Amino acid sequence: MRNPISPPHDDTSKGIPGKAIVTFKCARSDANVWHRSELGHACGPTEGLGSLATCVYRADHPGPIIVRARFCAVTDSRDISHLSAQEFAQRINERSIIVQPLGALEQHGPHLPLATDSIIAESVARDGVQLAASRGVDAWLLPTLTFSKSNEHAWCPGTIWLSAATMQAVVCDIGRSVSTSRCRKLVFLNGHGGNSSLISMMNRELRLQFGLMTFLTHPSLPADQGGGSDSGESGMGIHGGHDETSLMLHLRPDLVDMSKAKRSIPEEMKENTYVRFGGSVQFGWLSNDFDESGVIGDPEGANAAHGSHGYENAVNAFCGALLEIDAYNVRGG
Repeated sequence: MRNPISPPHDDTSKGIPGKAIVTFKCARSDANVWHRSELGHACGPTEGLGSLATCVYRADHPGPIIVRARFCAVTDSRDISHLSAQEFAQRINERSIIVQPLGALEQHGPHLPLATDSIIAESVARDGVQLAASRGVDAWLLPTLTFSKSNEHAWCPGTIWLSAATMQAVVCDIGRSVSTSRCRKLVFLNGHGGNSSLISMMNRELRLQFGLMTFLTHPSLPADQGGGSDSGESGMGIHGGHDETSLMLHLRPDLVDMSKAKRSIPEEMKENTYVRFGGSVQFGWLSNDFDESGVIGDPEGANAAHGSHGYENAVNAFCGALLEIDAYNVRGG
C-alpha cells in the first residue's frame, strides 16, 4: 500500500469564513509532529524551514483533504512565474541567477510514480534557491520542465518523452528567452540522467549563441556518470533504486508502494571493469534490457531516514553550487 498523508479527524478545521485552519503532518516532518497552518500558508519554522500544505476543502468532508505537503523556506517567493512582467523587469538584473529544473515523466518501476524525477528536481531546486537567497544570492526559479529526453523508457506506456532534436530546440528557446532579460546566468538543475549529455552540449551552444553563462548540476550525480550508489547495488543503482526510492519516501511517501519494490541489478555486469554502469566504456541501453520492471537498482531496503539525509545533502550542495556560480565570471562577462 502507498503511504498516506492525512490529518487527524479532530480539530482539523475551525470553519472561519474565507480561511481554513488545518492540522496536518508534513511528509518531511518528524514522525509524530503535527503542524497547524492556514490553508496554503507556511506555519512556524522548523530548523529554518516551514511546512506548507496544499489542500482542498469539501463540504461533505469533516476537514480539509491534504493533497500535497512539502517544506519550503519561510521567505519571499523566488518563483519567476509569480512575478508580473513589470516586477520581472525590475527584479531580474545582472546579478540574478535563473534556475531551470529539469524532470521527466517516465516509468520508474511498479513502486514509484512517473513524475519521480520532476518531484525530486523541483523540490531540491526550490529549497536550494530559497537557501541560497537567504545567503545573499539573487537566485530565481523557473517552472519545472516535466517532459524531457526519456526515450530509454519509450517501451513503457505512460512515459511522455521528447526527441533529442525537440529537447535541444526547447532548451535553445529557453536560453533565447532568458537572454532578453538582464540576467546573464542560467542553471539547469537536472533530475533525469538521460538529459545530462544533451544539456552539457547545449550549455556551450547557449554560451555561444546568446552570451549566457550556463551551468548543469544534479540533485545527485547519477551512478553511471561518476556518482555514488548503494553498496548493495554493485555501484549500478541508476533508476528506481535505493537512493531514489528513499528520496521519494522522504518527499512523497503517499506516492510510493514498497510492496512492489523489487531488486533488479544486471548481475552479469557487476564483475566487469569497463562495460558496466559507471564503467569507462559507455553503451546504448534501454531500461527494459535487463529486467521487465524497468528498474536498475535495489529499492527493497529504501527508507525515509536515508532519503532525508540524502535530501539535506542535495539541497546544501545545490546551495553551495549557487554560491560559487554567483561568484563565477568570465573575461568581459
